[in-house]
Amino acid sequence: MTVTFHELGVRHDGDEWIVGRVDSGDFVAVPEEGLRVIRLLQDGMDREQARTHLLAETGADLDVADFVADLVAAGLVAGVAGRPVPSPPPVRPSLPWLRPRHLGWALHPVAHLALLVPIATGVACLVARPSIFPAWEAALWTDHTAVVLLTWAAVLWLATGLHELGHLVTARAAGVPARIALGTRLQFLVAQTDVSGVWVAPRRVRVTVYLSGTVLDLAVCGLALTWAYFAGPHPLATWVVLIQVVRVAAQLLVFMRTDLYFLLQDLTGCRNLYGDGGVYLRGLLRGRRGTLAGLPPRERTVVRLYAALQSTGTLACLAFAVLVTLPLVLTVLLQSVRHLVRAESLPAMAEAVVVLALIILPDVVWARAWWRRHGDRLRRLARRLRTGRARP
Repeated sequence: MTVTFHELGVRHDGDEWIVGRVDSGDFVAVPEEGLRVIRLLQDGMDREQARTHLLAETGADLDVADFVADLVAAGLVAGVAGRPVPSPPPVRPSLPWLRPRHLGWALHPVAHLALLVPIATGVACLVARPSIFPAWEAALWTDHTAVVLLTWAAVLWLATGLHELGHLVTARAAGVPARIALGTRLQFLVAQTDVSGVWVAPRRVRVTVYLSGTVLDLAVCGLALTWAYFAGPHPLATWVVLIQVVRVAAQLLVFMRTDLYFLLQDLTGCRNLYGDGGVYLRGLLRGRRGTLAGLPPRERTVVRLYAALQSTGTLACLAFAVLVTLPLVLTVLLQSVRHLVRAESLPAMAEAVVVLALIILPDVVWARAWWRRHGDRLRRLARRLRTGRARP
């Protein structure tokens, strides 16, 4: 039976090859013999012919039928014996009118050097006059809480949009149909760009895509510091600097899948550092120590080290949410409710409503994004629990 594939990208990775679909972000690692079988099938051979040819060519006797079944499960096969095979649909790209041919400049070294100019200028201004770095109190430029929160939300989401646009533009320049969506990392609501298809691109391109958002954050921060140096303090510059510093610092939390996590994963040569770390930790909790047996020795060492960071970082982050963030949010929430109940004028009532909305709405969006990601798993767990109770 003949086998047809979706359009596949290929990249050499150590002793294996990464093969997959750039349009959907589905990839597998195969040995040299596996890649040769794929090439033979793409040339029109059926499975038995490919097996016989590989045996004569290399002496390797590969069970091509099982191999093809694995490729079908991975979503790489379009059809078998002329019949279409169900597979994941291509990623629906954000801003589809942005074409790779329009964005080649985003991967050019000159563009990267140009972004270093505002960063270096901002650092120079900060060194020359450290007082231009704003204190948190400077962000409270008015007594109206609603205005402060609205300013914070506006600057934050504009900065977030620019950050994600950096990922999207560089990924699209590499031919990857990137998509921007809201998601969650632990207790945080985040915007994130799916650039999975970049995995078969050269390392220089992958690193550029991973770092593009953070570098843009630093460039904007540098511009704001330069503004403050030459024009004096301004509430907008204050907000931009503080928000960008927090955003860049958040990328250092590599126990979550931040931009710098993907850079770390790539530089260490690991293929699923976060997932393998989670498997290792769950195995330890269940008393199993051989969960990383399928990984190369060097990768096992990296995963163990990362798992220690992953567990401590996650626990610290959740503890901070419970002990600091939650009490603070509840305090502001209760104060806003009291202000709403006791409001003596329409402006005071409107301000209290705006503050409540700005506190509650992100949590509602977070809950929706979290449920979209984890809801099916919880429903399956609930069905298993119900089935267990129903047994006599």
